[in-house]
Amino acid sequence: MTAYRDRVRGALLGGAVGDALGWPVEFQRLDQIRARFGPDGVTGLPGRGGAEGDQVTDDTQMTLFTAEGLLRGATPAALHAAYHRWLLTQRLSGPERQPDGWLLGHPFLYASRAPGNACTSGIAGWPRYVPAAPFGSAGPVNPHSKGCGTVMRSAPFGLLRLGADDAFRLAAECAQLTHGHPTGYLAAGAFAALVERVVAGVPLPEAVAAVIDQAAAFPGGGELVEALRRAVRVAGEGGASAEAVERVGLGWIAEECLAIAVYCALAAGPREALLLSVNHSGDSDSTGAVCGNLVGAVYGLSGLPAEWTGGVEGREVLLRVADDLVACAEGDRAVLGARYPVSV
Repeated sequence: MTAYRDRVRGALLGGAVGDALGWPVEFQRLDQIRARFGPDGVTGLPGRGGAEGDQVTDDTQMTLFTAEGLLRGATPAALHAAYHRWLLTQRLSGPERQPDGWLLGHPFLYASRAPGNACTSGIAGWPRYVPAAPFGSAGPVNPHSKGCGTVMRSAPFGLLRLGADDAFRLAAECAQLTHGHPTGYLAAGAFAALVERVVAGVPLPEAVAAVIDQAAAFPGGGELVEALRRAVRVAGEGGASAEAVERVGLGWIAEECLAIAVYCALAAGPREALLLSVNHSGDSDSTGAVCGNLVGAVYGLSGLPAEWTGGVEGREVLLRVADDLVACAEGDRAVLGARYPVSV
């Protein structure tokens, strides 16, 4: 149980660390990052979060609301309601007097830091839950979008011990709440299944191979499978570098975001993997967050750099939610009722 709890905590804290490492350089090219920070690029957290620690973005915020949706029902309808609560944080300056649930009571979640267009439009434009399309078909919401917003929020689906098949399916269905392109929502499913496997102790190379086979079985999985195979191939060449990351992709789209995280986690240990995942010309906060989720799930909180996990914004909330996911997975719902009323 201790190893499981450490991995769940690592997945959430690691994602926040990667997010905080990457967001200051999200829209900068690699040459600009090196000109600003030196030849090694970003080498640590910016330390500019003040009393709240190093700042996180919508990637970590939506990951927390994904976890909350799972704890308040674990159905697509429950996740739809949770993402509407997240959207509320992007429209208000701070918590209301009587927030709908414990999570909405935390002021740091109300920061708006470049949330993704498909996430905001998909949620705002669909006030009622609409069931997902069959896998391989375009979903009803933003049917042509396969942005990385599907992947960056989906680690919690792999933390509840649902099993790799159920974690994949639920994450992919819930990704259709905002992104309808099959590659986008299948990438979310693949990430959830990958996290599920490594949290259970499956070695990362074996877990990646199993996820590739799993994704290949679905119609519309071709782009995702190709991206993951490219990540494995480039990692196998050795010589981890920012240039190698950019051969895998830039991370703006879902399959490349996941592939970069896989490449970095295969190519390096946790500290170097996190730095690799943000030092490139693409979507650095999302690739950092997804890589952080993954390396945290592999190595646990105890295997991540303590000087990074100790000061990241929202640390205590992330730890509380991680422990609540563990309690839920172990059937101890009695401790959760006050924080997570099942309203859907």
